[in-house]
Amino acid sequence: QMKKQCDQKLLIRMKTECVPCSLNLKTQCPAGYSKITNGTGIPDCRYYLEIKTHTLSFPGCRHHCMKEFEQPECCQGHWGPDCMGK
Repeated sequence: QMKKQCDQKLLIRMKTECVPCSLNLKTQCPAGYSKITNGTGIPDCRYYLEIKTHTLSFPGCRHHCMKEFEQPECCQGHWGPDCMGK
């Protein structure tokens, strides 16, 4: 019995919004994603505050999140919704 279905595992990465590092401890990843950074996250971004006529930029933190996703795919020599062979 030859395998017809060869699903591909994909890793989807995303970053949360940039916020003040002290507030980032409680930041959660979106549903289905796992947090791969801990504590206050990674200080690799800037967030902006608008004060009257000025916009101020401050260094901030964000978390990196990851989700595993299986993409259905047929093995070589198979195709279609049911992965039928030749």
